[in-house]
Amino acid sequence: IPANADDGLKFKKMAGDIYQWMGFEAYDLFFRFLDDVINDSGVTLDVFAYDFNEPDILKKLEALGHRLRVIIDDSTTVKKGVESGHGVSKSAESTAARRLQKSAGKKNVKRTHFKNLQHHKVLIARRGGKPFKVLGGSTNFSYRGFYIQANNALVFDNEDVAALYGAVFDAAFDDPDTFENTQLARKWHLVQTENMPPVHLCFSPHKLTDLSLQPVQGAIAQASSSVLYAVAFLYQMGKGITKDEFDRLMNRPVFSYGVSDKGGALQVHKPDGSIGLVDFEYLAANAPEPFKSEWSGGKGINIHHKFVVTDFSLPTAKVFSGSSNLSPSGERNNGDHLIMIEDQRIATSYAIEALRMFDHLHFRTVMQSAKKKKTKKDKEKPPPLTLQKPKAISHKSENWFEPYYKTGSQKEKDRLLFAGL
Repeated sequence: IPANADDGLKFKKMAGDIYQWMGFEAYDLFFRFLDDVINDSGVTLDVFAYDFNEPDILKKLEALGHRLRVIIDDSTTVKKGVESGHGVSKSAESTAARRLQKSAGKKNVKRTHFKNLQHHKVLIARRGGKPFKVLGGSTNFSYRGFYIQANNALVFDNEDVAALYGAVFDAAFDDPDTFENTQLARKWHLVQTENMPPVHLCFSPHKLTDLSLQPVQGAIAQASSSVLYAVAFLYQMGKGITKDEFDRLMNRPVFSYGVSDKGGALQVHKPDGSIGLVDFEYLAANAPEPFKSEWSGGKGINIHHKFVVTDFSLPTAKVFSGSSNLSPSGERNNGDHLIMIEDQRIATSYAIEALRMFDHLHFRTVMQSAKKKKTKKDKEKPPPLTLQKPKAISHKSENWFEPYYKTGSQKEKDRLLFAGL
């Protein structure tokens, strides 16, 4: 992938199916959504974009011509007198906007950053002006979003959910500066449809940040079995009800497992209450090919999820997801969406993704620790990581599985939660 994000639209992709493979299910969902719209001349598309440097996505949007409306982030920052960000003329986002103005018409392309960022990543399909399907989540329309980062995307093939996103788009397209004053931003919206779990939606920016964050905090506080989470910018939140609740979670008798970024590394919050840091320099030096080359392009974080799963093994299971960073400043200033779904099957799907990712990172911390020398003079190679054997073979005092049956131990909690035995 391009080393510089602004070079993405002119970057020559590798041949073969490497991008479909790396983008996995989110890639399939996204491009199938676009192709379905392109192939139906009676359908129009509305798009919210934040990071936007994936050239194949831009080509698909250009193919829609005047059937497209798009809002692209134009936020900028100034550091040491130098302006950078999506709003500068040379950015990939500005280049994409200029190209789409030619294909869709200038009146169909808008730029905004609300009060800080236009942070939605959303597609809305309409037939006869009526929204009927929507895609949202944390996945940016970029090389890193699809091919490097851990992300999630959700498609709602539901007119009621799509109508809410459509109304948000219309309000932002007409006047983003007053969006926080609309009813769309002032409350949670419940969609209840037959044969579909309850879906709650909250849209920002809004003045009262607890409006969106209190349900997240409350679900974590009330969890009686487990909390699994991947919150990309947890350590950039500052004080607030969600960050405070995550801090309290570490001392509670529920199974919790999570990951967040911290100072160029990933912080893995392990079920036993300990914390491990996964340094990306270490990963770069030790990952085998082709993964070593594939993941290393560009700059930015690698875990970009924003989700929290509570009590996935119980009927009261909930999952929070979307584009929101779950921070007070983001809810106050960014254009974002936060989704709460009350459904055990969907929560379990997120729990599986969480465990897949966390266990891998946990293993990396073990690898890194195993390779550290005890002292500068220690030249011995670390012992290899091996599977443990029964005591009849290992001649140890107990079998490797016996700690899982010790009353009150963390391993007993693991066994009961995941095996139920």
